[in-house]
Amino acid sequence: MDVNQEEVEQLKEELEEQEKKKKRKELIRFWGLLALTLLATTMSGAEWITLKYVFLSEPFNMTWADFAKGFEYSIPFLLILTCHEFGHYLTARHYKINVSLPLYIPMWLPIGTTIGTFGAFIRIREKIKSRIQYFDIGIAGPLAGFVVALGVLYYGFSNLPEPNHIYDIHPEYEVFGEDYGEIVYSKDTFILKTEFAKVKPDLAEYYPDTAYRFTTATPSIRLGNNLIFDYFKKHVADPKLLPNDFEIMHYPWLFAGYLALFFTALNLLPIGQLDGGHILYGLIGRKNHTYVSSILFVGFVYYAGLGMIDFSERFEDMMITFPLYLFFLYICFYSMFEDKRNRMMLAVIVFASQFFTKFFIPDVAGYEGWLVFAFLIGRFLGVKHPSAEKDEPLDLQRQVLGWIALLIFIGSFSPRPFVFG
Repeated sequence: MDVNQEEVEQLKEELEEQEKKKKRKELIRFWGLLALTLLATTMSGAEWITLKYVFLSEPFNMTWADFAKGFEYSIPFLLILTCHEFGHYLTARHYKINVSLPLYIPMWLPIGTTIGTFGAFIRIREKIKSRIQYFDIGIAGPLAGFVVALGVLYYGFSNLPEPNHIYDIHPEYEVFGEDYGEIVYSKDTFILKTEFAKVKPDLAEYYPDTAYRFTTATPSIRLGNNLIFDYFKKHVADPKLLPNDFEIMHYPWLFAGYLALFFTALNLLPIGQLDGGHILYGLIGRKNHTYVSSILFVGFVYYAGLGMIDFSERFEDMMITFPLYLFFLYICFYSMFEDKRNRMMLAVIVFASQFFTKFFIPDVAGYEGWLVFAFLIGRFLGVKHPSAEKDEPLDLQRQVLGWIALLIFIGSFSPRPFVFG
């Protein structure tokens, strides 16, 4: 059969042109989403830093100068996020795996408590062929982002502003002096306003206006602690300049660094197909990964849901909330079993364990916020890990890196990362 060389050349040109169009679209999508996410995170950062808003309080309360302050948060935060995603991307490209550029997810809502993004991800368009590739791609992102996060935290903690910086954001605090935290965030101040004069009788004349202002304008959100953040507090920061835990979100470099540690720990959870799951799969293989990941996931759900068991509710309310929560657990265990009876049995076991734990130890607390991620993992991402064609064990260097990643997870993880109220 004769081959028309001109037709072949024309076909090649068409294919090359299609490939160029795809790359142009991908670049436009990359830069467009990055720009939108930069805008969203800058807006969120400005709100956290200044406590001024576009749609809350007075109309258009935020000025352009206030907005510009948000870059102190958005730039370091997106730098960490970008390094994380490009760690994955470049490693995948190293193995000649078809992968997309990072896709950012902007997220800003006019409610004053968003962080500007749901993160970013890359799309791997072909199957990863080996256990080593899974490991390398999985670990590259968290390590790259973590190194940058340490630099951001070091700069933030070593360049803290003077304590009176907080009065620019909360002028109502100045009347209390350096011990404002003991008053503003005391239980009595928030719940029993009328008792304020007893706490500070010499400030009684300021009570009516001041108490109203700080109890309505201040987001009562305290950042949790973790080993790495605590190290910077104790060994890098000047104790005289260290802000109150409830005010750290007004310090953009600290807030960006803390969020980076939070997302690092989340990604390094050694479960399913999270980065930590890829690392665990590389270290111990698929069979062992299935056992360990399943046990850790059940423990994760158990801890997270302890706060859902509340015996202070009315009996009628518990008869509604408990069955709904049990059904939620059933959904969380969706990817663990094909048999519905096994899912329900595990849901009942976990619910019963939480029920009796709270019955005998009422003060034990979990963290309901983790249930969102438990749902995403259990229902969509999966608890188990797919197998690879090449199941070769890791070399010693990779094994060491894997255990270092585990230490990073331990150091970055906070059992209660955001405490409200």
